[in-house]
Amino acid sequence: MQLTPFVKTESPNPDPKRYPMPFTRLEIAVMSLVDGELQVLLARRAEAPYAGKWALPGGVLRIDLDASLDAAARRVMRERLGLDLPFLRQLCAAGGPTRDPRAPWALSVVYRALVPAETVNPLAGKRIEALAWRRVDDAIADRGLAFDHSTLVSRAVESTRAEVERLDLPVGFLPEQFTLGELQSCCEQLLGRRLDKSSFRRRLADRQLVEPVEGAMRTGANRPAQIYRLRAD
Repeated sequence: MQLTPFVKTESPNPDPKRYPMPFTRLEIAVMSLVDGELQVLLARRAEAPYAGKWALPGGVLRIDLDASLDAAARRVMRERLGLDLPFLRQLCAAGGPTRDPRAPWALSVVYRALVPAETVNPLAGKRIEALAWRRVDDAIADRGLAFDHSTLVSRAVESTRAEVERLDLPVGFLPEQFTLGELQSCCEQLLGRRLDKSSFRRRLADRQLVEPVEGAMRTGANRPAQIYRLRAD
């Protein structure tokens, strides 16, 4: 007797499991040195929830528009701030059932960017009434910020300062050429505290992070200072 092989066929009407998806947003902490202090760019919300409150600029993930999280963050920056930021870095994800009153569970993917303030001109865009730079310490302490954004600012500042502390110098933020004194001053402003000159320069030399620009000196009221640049990898 010839046996007919059994072939498993798909049901004509498969009923795959459905998973309820969280409300997903992108939040971006744009930071810079303004008036010699580390500051964060905040946006005043034009719509509920938290209309009129200050928050990090952000927007909803669009599966019809965004090929990746990085692409989503760049789109949100163009829509909200009119900016293309080349050095956006993913910081963390924050989620929970009480983060956003519009949904029973909300997820935010948080990005950060450290930019020279003089090179950007953010413009209040979609669903934003105004923009303002604010000292990071004030933003962290302000529980009146929308959602949990004071906590997100804190995490962005902590991560940025940890990088500067270990001399992972921010790409795209430093000028192409600088004196060691100018570099130390920049790091001090980012960290919000003074650094020991001898220790700072010894660590730079040990890590071989900078190299002199041959024949380039900075002249002024004091004696000429050698000009340096970041060493190429």
